[in-house]
Amino acid sequence: MTVQKRIWDLLVLGIVIFAAAFATAPWFAFRALKAAAQYEDVQAISELVDFPAVRGSLTAELNDKTPAAAAPAEPPSLWRDPLGVFKRAIAPIAPPEPKVDRYLTIQGLSALTRGYAPGAAPPVPPRPATAMDKAKAAVAGPHAMIAYWDPNRVRISVKRPGQPARTTVFTFRRDKLFTWRLVHIRLPVDER
Repeated sequence: MTVQKRIWDLLVLGIVIFAAAFATAPWFAFRALKAAAQYEDVQAISELVDFPAVRGSLTAELNDKTPAAAAPAEPPSLWRDPLGVFKRAIAPIAPPEPKVDRYLTIQGLSALTRGYAPGAAPPVPPRPATAMDKAKAAVAGPHAMIAYWDPNRVRISVKRPGQPARTTVFTFRRDKLFTWRLVHIRLPVDER
């Protein structure tokens, strides 16, 4: 072999390795998010999740459920319900708890990455000890699948174990060449 042929082979090998690393980087970002949530690594989660973007998208998604037919109750009138007016005046004014908060906790993200709703996930199974148990755990499903891939945005779907119709979709956006961050979570239709 000539030197030029070896240089050409190294160049082609480098391009193939770069393309494979670029294409699989979002998958590794999802796996890193899942592991960080499982092991409660707050620093890693803060690097992998764009919290303002996820909070905004989840808030819009969860508030879409309000039915258009249900009109807000009319405030009490002093002439029709004087006691109701006074009760409303002295009632503590507290905003309702945001629906999004339970999704953006460590336990919520851990449940979502496994396909469950926050608070409804079974406990994380213990880590397998033997090599055979590790192989069985790796083969056991359901697995996260890439639903959409684009050079700047990737959607990874996770089906709920035992209920494949319920799918949670995670959208990652590329920040740098190999850095991907979670920017949106689409919940199953019946959980919105």
